[in-house]
Amino acid sequence: MNKFYACLLCFVMMLASASARAQFVIEDIQVEGLQRISAGTVFNYLPVSVGATVSEQDYPEIIRTLFKTGFFSEVNLERRGNVLVVTVTERPAIAEINITGNRDITTDNLKKALAEVGLAEGRVFDNSMLDKMEQELLRQYFSRGKYGVKVDTQVRPLERNRVAINLNISEGKAARIRQINIVGNQAFSDDELVDEFQSSTTGWFSFVTKDDQYAKQKLGADIETLRSFYLDRGYLKFNVDSTQVSITPDKKDIYITMNVTEGQPFTVKDVRLAGQLIVPEPELRKLITIKPGDVFSRRDMTETAQKIGERLGDEGYAFANINTVPELDEAAKQVTLIFTVDPGKRVYVRRINFSGNIKTHDEVLRREMRQTEGAWFSNKDVNRSKTRLQRLDYLEEVNVETPVVPGANDQVDVNFKVTERPSGNFIFGVGYGQDTGVLLNASVNQNNFLGTGKRLSLALSQSQVGANYALAYNNPYFTDNGVSQGFRLYYRDLDAGKVNVANYLATGYGAFVDFGFPLSEFSAVNVALGGNNVSIDTFADTPQEIVSFIEQNGDSYNYLTLQPSWVRDTRNRAFFADRGSINQLGAEVGLSSSEASFYKLNYRLLANFPVSKSLTLSGRADLGYGDGLKGADGLPFFENYYAGGLTTVRGYRSNTLGPTFSNGESSGGAFKTVGSLQLLFPLPFVKQANNVRLAGFVDGGNVYATASDFEASELRYSAGLALYWLAPVGPIVLSFGQPLNDKPGDQLEQFQFAFGVPF
Repeated sequence: MNKFYACLLCFVMMLASASARAQFVIEDIQVEGLQRISAGTVFNYLPVSVGATVSEQDYPEIIRTLFKTGFFSEVNLERRGNVLVVTVTERPAIAEINITGNRDITTDNLKKALAEVGLAEGRVFDNSMLDKMEQELLRQYFSRGKYGVKVDTQVRPLERNRVAINLNISEGKAARIRQINIVGNQAFSDDELVDEFQSSTTGWFSFVTKDDQYAKQKLGADIETLRSFYLDRGYLKFNVDSTQVSITPDKKDIYITMNVTEGQPFTVKDVRLAGQLIVPEPELRKLITIKPGDVFSRRDMTETAQKIGERLGDEGYAFANINTVPELDEAAKQVTLIFTVDPGKRVYVRRINFSGNIKTHDEVLRREMRQTEGAWFSNKDVNRSKTRLQRLDYLEEVNVETPVVPGANDQVDVNFKVTERPSGNFIFGVGYGQDTGVLLNASVNQNNFLGTGKRLSLALSQSQVGANYALAYNNPYFTDNGVSQGFRLYYRDLDAGKVNVANYLATGYGAFVDFGFPLSEFSAVNVALGGNNVSIDTFADTPQEIVSFIEQNGDSYNYLTLQPSWVRDTRNRAFFADRGSINQLGAEVGLSSSEASFYKLNYRLLANFPVSKSLTLSGRADLGYGDGLKGADGLPFFENYYAGGLTTVRGYRSNTLGPTFSNGESSGGAFKTVGSLQLLFPLPFVKQANNVRLAGFVDGGNVYATASDFEASELRYSAGLALYWLAPVGPIVLSFGQPLNDKPGDQLEQFQFAFGVPF
């Protein structure tokens, strides 16, 4: 027995001795096998350091810790004396990712998707990533309906422990939607519902719109569209029960089935306001367009809540919360809508900040502000301030944000971010117009002179119809309260025969000073006073009427000219406005020592109505009437109105409509009536086309010798398509107009265009 205990004691002592030999205090750590990764990186991840006591039992944990970094494919530990030696084999780095064969998805977008699963240039490569990579690529293409996609992956070793990953993608053809079935609908037909969807079966323009290509995101949007369609028509209990998407074995055709429960439509029983109204209830009631007896519409309900919120925002309650609680009467199929108003705290504006104005001075933008610092926040004033900035023709885009001031729940900053349009340029170029021919022009134009918002321009142009030289200056804030002041000098000569008018040469020069006086936020009165001279030269074929006028009144006329006008402008931007209008009523009085004195009255209207987010209906009216003064028999012939051409009635040659001289040449008239209706829309399939618009138009109008000669049967009409482009080289307009009621003797011109000539 004593012998047994002696052996056991000896065995325990041997184990203790072995354990003591295995443990050691680390005096140094050496890392071997590193190529790209620094030793310091390894030391940062090691769970032990110099001075620590370790044994072989600690090795597995140390190795696991280093493996978790993902940097190494192999890790070994050994002891050399009291030195811990870490031997590693680094995983290769991804030097490059080459993708070929992709057409539907750009290489940049594919690389972004791969980076999300850990595969990107510069990262460590792990073979296990390849499966994730392939699954991500398939997911990207499946979301676009390309179920036959194939991905061939090759990993090519490079020097310095790097690899190149080559991906060859065979996209295949997108699966087409063969059929969309809706099961359970009774109130509306399949065709009526599917017409609302982004997804569709193959049609005439599907090769461009790709609406017949299945995409999971599009289907999700279509389901929401279907739900909104029913909720806007009173079906409060409508539900999409299930959706099945099946694909044929050849992965070419998709069949979509939606199972729905319509329920019954609900009508509005009553509409109530509750909560802390702040604004008088009668005023809020005017904002509610829903009335008892109407069919329930979620869209109308949402718009009403939004209007109430905006009205409270005008009073400084920027974060008002409008909760709409519908109370259902299932038996009667009626709903009572309760708009509960929680205004929250009234909010002040701490600061108004501007960014993006590299050239324009802050004070130039700040003087357009209707929201002021330190005042209550007002939605109306902020939006109006944004609109005023948008109407500055040297700003291309304006965005506004109202972030909460950190640490304060009753203050906001109003931050305007602007994008400046090139406002200053020197142009020497060539333009062309069907009426003017080749146009040589040189101009120095500054709409925002030295960032002050002042306008200065010098223009020189020469074409086959004559020359035009002009110098103009305008200060829109001559005084702090918005009185504008400017002047203009000009010289021009016109060969009238080259613009489809009688053959004579008119030379004019003059100088004007003008002032503008604001009457309100939207209207102003402008007054211009100046003197000018007009000289007429005739030719052998000049009409006798003109020759007789010159014999009676001479061939040179000095005028003192007064030009008062009133304008009301509510447009939301200077170019391509999609809402608002401009009304302009003006007069011109020319007093001469000869019997050629005259007056003119003019009215111009341009109104814009948003039809949808991308469609704008634009209406234009242009009326003019003139007559002689001081016993003069009518307007001087060189002051007559004309019609026909790009700016009046398209499809007819410029200046050819209306009365004629005895030799058949156009004479113009003292009364003009012109109108146009246009539907403007962006250029299809072109993104970020903010400076170009297409328009379908209908024009109508004519000129008459006097107002008493007006006959509606003599009005000319046309319809067609036009393109407007604010190109970097200058404005471009193209028009194809088809006359609708032309008569014998009318001069037609269906295709009309002008390059480098203002609209």
